[in-house]
Amino acid sequence: MFKSTCVFSGNANPDLSQRIADYLELPLGRARLTRFSDGEVFAEIKENVRGVDVYVIQPTCAPVNDNLMELLVMVDALKRASAGSITAVMPYYGYARQDRKSAPRTPITAKLVADLLTASGINRVVSMDLHAAQIQGFFNLPFDHLFATPVFLDHMRPRFTDRPVFVSPDAGGVERTRAYAKRMGADLAIIDKRREQANISEVMHVIGDVKDRNCVLLDDICDTAGTLTNGARALKERGANRVFAATTHAVLSGPAVDRIIDSPLEELMVTDTIPLPEQAAESEKFRVLSVAPILGETIKRIHNSDSVSSLFV
Repeated sequence: MFKSTCVFSGNANPDLSQRIADYLELPLGRARLTRFSDGEVFAEIKENVRGVDVYVIQPTCAPVNDNLMELLVMVDALKRASAGSITAVMPYYGYARQDRKSAPRTPITAKLVADLLTASGINRVVSMDLHAAQIQGFFNLPFDHLFATPVFLDHMRPRFTDRPVFVSPDAGGVERTRAYAKRMGADLAIIDKRREQANISEVMHVIGDVKDRNCVLLDDICDTAGTLTNGARALKERGANRVFAATTHAVLSGPAVDRIIDSPLEELMVTDTIPLPEQAAESEKFRVLSVAPILGETIKRIHNSDSVSSLFV
């Protein structure tokens, strides 16, 4: 069934790559990824990939520039080895937050990354929970946008049987939060937040009834954790009973882990699109859910020309 398929992994998240390979019942393709003494990336493909459909698994998480460059170099090596097709599987798409000109004389770096990937020779992109869905339009090639929703819902349904309140931490996340509330038959609340500068947020108002209710904050990225922890405090101040949070991409930079540990959050549910820092992995406040089955099933369906969107109906 998978005779003409090969899955390769970069160094960004080899554990996730191995779980995806296990789901597909395939060995990971052999490749040598090293650095020259000045830090330049070198890739050597150790498999015969001529005419083979190749999938390269590499989230562009921290160190984002190194991991992005590693992906580009691997793709170039595969293209020059006459791979039949090359799919970049990017569970986390780095630079996604720079998706528009938010001020004069600023870049649209999400588009720049799309141009770099296209120029490297990829034929398709697979990513999960993009920060902005319009990033798909930056590519003139097939783009499969996946969602971690099924993984979170399977975990939440047996735990939250008392009609919880799903809370969007800002206006931009309302659509995502409404989708969860609809599937769980739950209520919806919104935090009106004003952000004065990047990575610094200030909670203003909570729209919705959260008093004496169990609340679940939802977001796509947890970076410095200011949004989630400030939101959790605001919900507690307004009488929420217990506060949980779920976020797909655990970037967790700077003081994020300490903030979450010291916050009113009882648990932060994350996926394994990005490896957790050691401090977070050792804390009981973090619960990691694997998206490997979704990514593996997507690869299988792409290879067989089956529907991918039906996974999220």
